[in-house]
Amino acid sequence: MKLTLRVWRQQNAEAPGAMATYEVDGISQDMSFLEMLDTLNEELILSGDEPVAFDHDCREGICGACSLVINGDAHGPERTTTCQLHMRSFDDGDTIDIEPWRASAFPVVKDLVVDRSSFDRIIQSGGYISAPTGTAPDAHATPVPKPDADSAFEHAECIGCGACVAACPNGSAMLFTSAKINHLNVLPQGAPERETRVLDMVATMDDEGFGGCTLTGECATACPKGIPLPSITAMNKEWLRATRKVRR
Repeated sequence: MKLTLRVWRQQNAEAPGAMATYEVDGISQDMSFLEMLDTLNEELILSGDEPVAFDHDCREGICGACSLVINGDAHGPERTTTCQLHMRSFDDGDTIDIEPWRASAFPVVKDLVVDRSSFDRIIQSGGYISAPTGTAPDAHATPVPKPDADSAFEHAECIGCGACVAACPNGSAMLFTSAKINHLNVLPQGAPERETRVLDMVATMDDEGFGGCTLTGECATACPKGIPLPSITAMNKEWLRATRKVRR
């Protein structure tokens, strides 16, 4: 395959950025999207140019580091992570636009790399439980109803990639925050911090500069792990419940 790549290049957070055009040839349909970018960078290095900076780690669809907007879609045309997107999703001769996440709360570090530490601060504000240290308790020591366990596992699948923010026209982090709140709040282990968790995490989300949610649904559509849109509704209910309890 021969492709034309239009890639966002930006030296640092303060420097202006612009799209740069590159031609790559000999791309196999079996390559992953990141392997295609590796090929581009090898050519750039051999020609004495600076390679394109992009984020990646496990390349197994687990860590969520491979955050790219491809032809306007977070992670590309398939509902998966960028590292699991393969070049068979494109046609020979295609022009592909590659950009970083676009959100004020995710400032560009360089090229396609953004700073997502705002997600870390949201989790630090309440994404934990009170539990004694020591030997792990027996699995059946604390009974959990199966619907609650299923809901907790569903929300725990969130990998914090930020695709929900990148896809949202408002740059909202409601889907991410709701996933992190709901997967703990439905479990008995999360009960001690149930109210403070949702209040603190939502407040931190707002402080980080994420936009408001208008329920367009783009976040759930782009989520590679399928976190459902009703997760936001569940978080809003938790927030209202906690607000009423605190006011009493």
